[in-house]
Amino acid sequence: MARRSKTYSGPITDHFDGKRFYDPDGAPPKSLSHVLRWQFDGRRERAKWPAWAPSPHADAPPARVNGGSVRLSFVGHASWLIQAGGLNILVDPVWSERVSPFTFAGPKRHNDPGIAFEALPDIDIVLVSHGHYDHLDIRTLSRLTARFAPRVVTPLGNDLAMTARIPKIRAEAYDWHDRVTLNEEIAVTLVPTRHWTARGIFDRNMALWASFVLETPAGRIYIVCDSGYGTGAHFRRVAEAHAPLKLAILPIGAYEPRWFMQDQHMNPADAVQALRDCGADAALAHHHGTFQLTDEAIDAPVHALHAALDEAGIPRERFAVLKPGQVVEI
Repeated sequence: MARRSKTYSGPITDHFDGKRFYDPDGAPPKSLSHVLRWQFDGRRERAKWPAWAPSPHADAPPARVNGGSVRLSFVGHASWLIQAGGLNILVDPVWSERVSPFTFAGPKRHNDPGIAFEALPDIDIVLVSHGHYDHLDIRTLSRLTARFAPRVVTPLGNDLAMTARIPKIRAEAYDWHDRVTLNEEIAVTLVPTRHWTARGIFDRNMALWASFVLETPAGRIYIVCDSGYGTGAHFRRVAEAHAPLKLAILPIGAYEPRWFMQDQHMNPADAVQALRDCGADAALAHHHGTFQLTDEAIDAPVHALHAALDEAGIPRERFAVLKPGQVVEI
């Protein structure tokens, strides 16, 4: 586990050079000049989202789920409540109005969380995949710590961003391939993913990023919160190491323009190929429709996903799209 300091300090590895993390099979994030080119290009085509796009659903979860089943409730964007083996697990929880270092600026919600914060059951575990503001939300983590004091499992270095703002948070930081026992029925393994992280301008990749393989009584769930596709090697390696996979949770949004986003964010066609590569029985889509982070229309990811599934000859029900507040049980 990372010791408490301003930035992570640890031994050099095949993905940490002593100062910054890197993915040997990935790509570095775009430079500031590329960011400015995207943001201020006069030819930029940024779709206009509706000011508010409410979901007709709102979940009221049970206190616990035991036995051989798993209950997954879609909160919105990349946030999920997963109930299994007597544990209540939140993934990348964001209940804040904005995903930004500021409360007055930055990407704003276009729909409410699918579970009201007050309706949450007792939260035991929180999984945080990396440090970007749409995944590591200090305001939400502070509320969760004050109310539930859950264990927070995250990749190396992200715990430091948490403890700097929330001294009492029970944050535990782990490396790629570490397996963490959550109780006698549930465990999670952090696995490499093609992405990057930062909280500011000068701390790029000073913390690690990861996807998760969650072992449950109903089977293994592969949770990919943010990822580019690349050659697909990351997905095939997860299949080799962790198959069989009962379910994959895969991102389908925040992908335009492709020249800027393709190294770090999959588009729906990439996500369909990722499903084929990892070999999961089924998939759930996320990372779309709540915060406008990129240029595509609010409904474009769902339409593109259906087109990609049809072209691949995969039934649409095998890769389902939920609205916030909808539930799947396996």
